[in-house]
This record gives sequence, C-alpha cells and structure tokens, in this order.
Amino acid sequence: MSLLTKNVAVAQNSQRPVKPKLAMCNFFSGTNKLRQFALENGFSGIDWSFDVSTLPDTPAEESKWVRDLSNLEPLEIRFHCPFHQQDLGHKDPVQAKAAEALFRRVIRLVARAEGKYLTIHIGLGHDSTELLSWKATIDNLRRLVQYGASQGVRVCLENLVWGWTGKPDLFEKLIRGSGAAVTFDIGHAHACESVQNQYYAVEDFVTPHFDRTFNAHIYHTEISGVGHIPPDRLGDIKDRLTILENISCMWWVLEVREIDGLLQTKKVIDEYLEKTNENHSCSSGRSW
Repeated sequence: MSLLTKNVAVAQNSQRPVKPKLAMCNFFSGTNKLRQFALENGFSGIDWSFDVSTLPDTPAEESKWVRDLSNLEPLEIRFHCPFHQQDLGHKDPVQAKAAEALFRRVIRLVARAEGKYLTIHIGLGHDSTELLSWKATIDNLRRLVQYGASQGVRVCLENLVWGWTGKPDLFEKLIRGSGAAVTFDIGHAHACESVQNQYYAVEDFVTPHFDRTFNAHIYHTEISGVGHIPPDRLGDIKDRLTILENISCMWWVLEVREIDGLLQTKKVIDEYLEKTNENHSCSSGRSW
C-alpha cells in the first residue's frame, strides 16, 4: 500500500463525499460582470489574482477595493500572487526584503477582505535558480507563513513547471521547512520535466501533504509560449482529479483565462463529478 493510499484511508470516511467548490479566475474587468458570469455558469468561488501595478496604495483605496470585492457575494474568494521575479529568497538581500514587504502588504489586504488563503510562488518569472538562496528562501518563507498566520491568512506555495517547486522532493522540503500549505497545480505537475521523464509521478507533489493541500489549479497542461491548455476530454485529467478527491482538496480553480476554454474545462469537471456521484450512489446502495 502506497503512502498516498494510507493517507487517503485516514482522510476518507463512509459518508457521501462533499462536492468541491469550483472557482474561476478574475479575468473580467468589473466585479459585477465577474459575479454574474460565475453564478450563471455554476461557479461558487473566485480565485482573485493580484496585479502588482494596481494594488491599492492608500487606506481609502484599500477600503474601496474591499467594498468592490463585497459585490462578489455569495461567492467565496481566495487569493493568488502571480508576481514575476518577486522572490523571498533572492540572493540580493535588498530584493529579498522588498519581496517580503510586498507579500506582507498583500497579506494585510487579504486579511482586511476577510480572506483565509493566499497562494504564492518561488522562482516565478526567472529562468534559473542561480539568483536564489535556498536558505534564505526557507527562512523568509517560514517568516511569511508565520506572519500570515498572525493575520488569519494561510500562505500556500504552488508547484511550478520548473525550478525547485517543479521537483517533488525539493517542493516537499520547502513545505516542511517553512510550514507553508500547498496549492497543487495539476497542469504544472503534468508538464514538469521530473514527471515527463517518469522520475516522479504527479501524486508525489501531494503525497506528503495530503492534509495541507487546500487549493488546486485545474487545466490539462501548460505549453511554453502558449499558456494553459484546457482538457479535450475527461481522460486527459481524470487521474489527477481522482488524486484531488482522494486527499479531500475542496477548492478547484479552473485556471483558464478565456471563456471558451474555461467552459470546456467546466464541462469536463462536471462530467467527472457526475460520474463520481453516480459511482458513490451505486456503491452506497449495494447490499452485502
């Protein structure tokens, strides 16, 4: 029995599984339009990506931003920092401190909006880890996680296609050393070299973290220069969805930022959830 199977046995119970919340990204301008589209298309959450260039600068701007977010009710909101070349573990202490100050600023914004989860990255926007310090990354990420906890915000680290977080063994060390939670990007996991060369399996990104994987980013794969590719059929992502269901990750972000691709991904996810529900109903009704 694998470690993941043992962990799943602990996490699961005999009751009907809870349906995950399906979230979409904030790729519409204007919260009213975003809310309307989400509700009309069966989404129950928004994964809000910050833009460094438009962060509110003053208390008044922060208050307005919080009021704007309230227009999204009853949708749940979680938060995401896809900030390029903003690294807590930069070898240049000045740049590392600037990055930490930026993330602390965002954590305070999230807390003010009563958010509970914030996803960040290590190495995003760089093409080499030579600019980064492993020790500084661990130390500074741990401090940021602790700061987030003091504000009621759980800091989650996302796996990327390349770099330290694109290798399950190093990703595990970053999580364990910092105390961060996990955002599992199934498209990045599919595309990363360590999985493509079969040195690791996709599930190795979450096997050690089954009880602290709180967010998932869902699409088929990522292609350099193209972006996130939606699944054509359920078979493209079924095994990875099963991993998420088995570890009880209940926040599924369909991370496709164009309408047709997003709705195609939603169609595939709905098919999976419908079949899962049917299978569970059949097994529950079986007489022994």
